[in-house]
Amino acid sequence: MTTTHGKAVATGLALLLTAAASAVGAGSASAAGSTVQLPVLAARLDTDAACAAGSDRRATDVPWEQVSLQLSRTWPFASGAGVTVGVVDTGVSSSAPALKGRVTAVGDAGTDCVGHGTFVAGLVGAAVADGVRFAGVAQQARILAVRGSDARGAVTAERVADGIRAAVNGGAKVVTVSAALAGNTPTLRSAVALAAKKDVLVIAAAVPDTPATATSTDTPPARNYYPAADEGVLSVLDVDVSGKRPTGAYTTSSASIAAPGDGVVGIGPKKAGHYIGSGASLAAGFVAGAAALVRSVHPDLTATQTAALLRSSAYPADVPRLDPYAAVTSVLTGAAAAPSRGDSGTPVHLPEDKAAGPLRRALWPASAGLAVIIAVVWLGLILPRGRRLGWRPSKPERTAGPEPEGAESPVPVGTGAQGTSES
Repeated sequence: MTTTHGKAVATGLALLLTAAASAVGAGSASAAGSTVQLPVLAARLDTDAACAAGSDRRATDVPWEQVSLQLSRTWPFASGAGVTVGVVDTGVSSSAPALKGRVTAVGDAGTDCVGHGTFVAGLVGAAVADGVRFAGVAQQARILAVRGSDARGAVTAERVADGIRAAVNGGAKVVTVSAALAGNTPTLRSAVALAAKKDVLVIAAAVPDTPATATSTDTPPARNYYPAADEGVLSVLDVDVSGKRPTGAYTTSSASIAAPGDGVVGIGPKKAGHYIGSGASLAAGFVAGAAALVRSVHPDLTATQTAALLRSSAYPADVPRLDPYAAVTSVLTGAAAAPSRGDSGTPVHLPEDKAAGPLRRALWPASAGLAVIIAVVWLGLILPRGRRLGWRPSKPERTAGPEPEGAESPVPVGTGAQGTSES
C-alpha cells in the first residue's frame, strides 16, 4: 500500500541521486566527440625544409581545450574588442582566413613560413568559420604580428627583446612571447621593463615546448627560463586534458598560471584547415586571449591588476589553471582591483578560501537538489504527521497591557517558505 510517507521517501531518494549526479557533472568537462586526424605543427624548420603549406583537414568538433576553458559561457560577456595582442613569434600570416582583416604586421612579420606564430594568434583570436566549431579566445581582438625569431623559427634573446619592444611601441596592450630562453640578458630585461612602464601585460611560455622525442626518463631538471621568469611577466605552463604536465616536459618552479597546451587544435598560415600542436607557447596564447577579454571588459585595470585577476580567479592547483569565465565575470572589489606592483610574476599557491568561486559553481547543483529534498520531506511527511497529532503554529506571547478589542494576533512578515538563490 502506497502512503504519503512512502512517496516522500521515494521522491527524496530520487532527488538525492539526481543531485549527486549533478554535482559530479558540474565539476568535470569532457571534449565533445573526437577530432579528425590533423597534421602536427612544427615550431621550427630546418634550413632546407619547405614552408608550411597549410592544412586541408578541418576540425569540426569542439576541441577539448574550449570545453575545459568554458569559452562558450565566456563569450556572451566579452569579445576582446578594442584590445590589440602582440604575438612575438615566427610571424602571423595576414592571409589566414580565421584572422582576416585583424592582423597588423611589423616589418615582414605578416608572412609566416613556419606557421607557429599564426597558430598562436589563432588561439588568441581566430573567428568561427562555417562548419567549424574551433575558435580563438578573443574573437574581436586585433593581432599585431611581430618577429621574435628568424624566418625559420630560430630564436635569440636579442630577437625576442626587439620583438617585445616592437609590440609595445606598436600599441599592443597584451603581448605573448613563445620563446623560453635558458639565459637572461640586459636587453631582454630592458624590453620587459619598457612593457611595464607602458602598462603592457607580457605573457610568456614558462618553459620551452616539449621535445617531440621526449620520454618519461629524460625530463630535464626544473629551472627558470626567460623572459617568463623576469619580474612582472605572467609565466604560463602547459597542461593536458587531465590537468597534468605532458610526459618529458621541461619544468620550472616559477610559473604563474597553467592553461591547455598538450594536443590542442589551431589554424595554419594558409588555407582553412587545422593543425594540432603542444607546448607552453600555445598555453601562453590561451592566456593572452583571456587577458584580452579581461582588458576589454575592465579597461581601467592596469597590466599588473589584469594578471592578478587572471590568477586569483583561476582553478586552485599547484599552478592555478586559467578560468576565463571566472576572470571576465568577477566582481571587482577595492582590494582585487589594486594588487601590489610586480605581483604578476610571483608563483602563487592559492589558499583554500580562494577556491570558493569555482567550488560554488561545482557544488551548486547538489545544494539546489538538497534544498528540494528537504522541502519534499517536509511537505510529504512531517507536515501531515504534525496535523494528525494536532500540531498548530505557536502563537507569540502576549505583552503586558490590554489588547484592543477585535485586534488580530500579529503575524511576523515573511514566515512563508520562500527565499532567493544565486549560483
